[in-house]
Amino acid sequence: MADQPRDKGPSLKEQLWDPVAGFGVTFRTMFRKVVTEQYPKEKLPTAPRFHGRHQLNRWPDGLEKCVGCELCAWACPADAIYVEGAENLDGPTTDADGNPVQSGRYSAGERYGRVYQINYLRCILCGLCIEACPTRALTMTNEYELADDSRASLIYEKSDLLAPLLPGMEQPPHAMLLGNDDDYYRGEFKGAEQ
Repeated sequence: MADQPRDKGPSLKEQLWDPVAGFGVTFRTMFRKVVTEQYPKEKLPTAPRFHGRHQLNRWPDGLEKCVGCELCAWACPADAIYVEGAENLDGPTTDADGNPVQSGRYSAGERYGRVYQINYLRCILCGLCIEACPTRALTMTNEYELADDSRASLIYEKSDLLAPLLPGMEQPPHAMLLGNDDDYYRGEFKGAEQ
């Protein structure tokens, strides 16, 4: 039994050199310039194709591009989009009780999205809803500040998502001002209807 080597413990190299080498990483980075972004004060621009907050677009006369087809809701893997379509009604109409129903054209199609909601608590900003939209009504902006302290305020309604009215646009409901519905979808605008 006397032939077995005894455990000598850590060597001199392990005792002295290894701690100094470990601190070498600390000492090397201690004097480098700090790379800290001052986020709230200095906002850096995002990439051009960044997927941020959604936006419902309009035609040049102010009508909504959304036709209430609900394809975006079907394509959403997180089930974050709710769309309820309704018929565009031209002219004054009444319901079954004889009460006047708000009529008018909100979009160039037969239908429009009466209710449109995106729940940003569930949305993963994947962009599949954008690919599914047949009229390019839904796009994504570069806005990335979607945090809030209230859960209810992270469910965006149609009024929050609609693009603002630009000069020359008219607030819907109104008649199609740029021609018939084929002109809208082909982009061949002839001017105001007579």
